[in-house]
Order: sequence, then structure tokens, then C-alpha cells
Amino acid sequence: MDPDSLAEAAGRYWKEASTALFGVLGSVSRGGQAVIGWLLNLVLIPVVTFYLLRDWDRLTAGVLALLPRRLEPTVKSIAREIDDVLGAFIRGQLMVMLALGLTYAIGLWLVGLDLAFIIGAGAGVLSIVPYLGTLVGVVAALLAALFQFQDLLHPVLVLVVFAVGQSLEGMVFTPHLVGDRIGLHPVTVIFAVLAGGQLFGFLGILLALPVAAALNVLVWHLKERYHRSELYNRQGGSSGDG
Repeated sequence: MDPDSLAEAAGRYWKEASTALFGVLGSVSRGGQAVIGWLLNLVLIPVVTFYLLRDWDRLTAGVLALLPRRLEPTVKSIAREIDDVLGAFIRGQLMVMLALGLTYAIGLWLVGLDLAFIIGAGAGVLSIVPYLGTLVGVVAALLAALFQFQDLLHPVLVLVVFAVGQSLEGMVFTPHLVGDRIGLHPVTVIFAVLAGGQLFGFLGILLALPVAAALNVLVWHLKERYHRSELYNRQGGSSGDG
């Protein structure tokens, strides 16, 4: 046992242990900051929402007072239509949640799952956040099927139920229950969701339809102004005889 070798090994291991300790402390610190930020948002969002709702009329009146008088009626009309469209989007999204919850619940009930309606309803409610309802529902239903049946057939049937639900949501529920209410063609709804996810990820999927609905209102007004413009209504000049 050489004391110098022992001292060198101890120093090397201490260095590695201290590096690992600092890494763990850094991860804990970042996790703590994330938790603190989440808690602050949890407290601040209701407070800010309360004051916005209380002073909304005064805020909108202040914004309208800054607009040129000639543009105020047009801006008010566009803002009112966008507000109506966003309200229709929320109502349509609630109907999609209900339809998905019923689809999942009935499908899992047909599979024979005891917790079919609880898992289906929970997945439908959480589907307001893209993919969250499906992820939570699949995990919960698979665990319940494994504990209840202890075979491979019923978990496969559970996956089939959620695959059918996702297909119905993308091709039937969202285009018709949301798209029709906000004035968007079903193909436009599908394209908007795909484009939002491709460009901005999860946040793009979440905001794709509200943004598309607001842009649809602006495009409709631009189309109306174009149809009333001199450029659109100008008649072509007739050529004289040469």
C-alpha cells in the first residue's frame, strides 16, 4: 500500500465526485427554478386575468381612442368579428373534447375495461392540450388493461381505440365541429394544424386554429375592400378601329 498512490487515487476520486456533485446541484437548481417559475405563473395568471377582465372596456376604449377616426369603425368591426370567431372556436373545441371523451369511453367499454368511462372522460378533457389527452389516456388504459386482463390482446385493442379516436379527431371532429364554426374549410383546418406544428412545434399546434381563424377574418375584409376598389371594378378600355 503506497501512501502516494492512495493519495493520488483519493484526489482523483474526490475530483470526480465533486464534479458529479456540482452537476447534481446544477440540475436541482434548474429544476427548482422551473418549479418556482411555474408556481409564479400559477399565481400571476389568475391575477392578471382578473384585472384584464375588470378593466377590459377601459383598455379597449383607450386603444380605440388612439386610432385615426377614419379607421375606427373598420377596426372595431374586425375586432368584433375576431372575438366572435374565437368564441366559436372555444365552443367548438369543447364539443371536440366531448366527442373524443365519448369515443374513448365507448371504445374502451366495448373492449371490456372496468375504468372505461373514467379514462375516456379524462382523456377527452385533457385533449384541449394537443397530444396530452391521448398520451395520458393511452398510458392509463394500457396499465388498466394489463392489470385487469393480463394478456396482450386487450392492450392491442386499447391502442386501436385510441388510434381510431385520433383519426376521428383529425379528419372529422376538428374540421367539422371547429372548422365549420370558425368559417374554415376542413382541408384548411388540417393544413393549419400541420403547418403550425411544423413551424412552431407544440405551441404552433396549440395556436394554429385561433390564428388561422383571425387571419381568415382579415383576409375576408381585404377581399371585400378589393371587390369595392377601382382596380377590381375598372372596365377594360375598348380599342378603336385602326
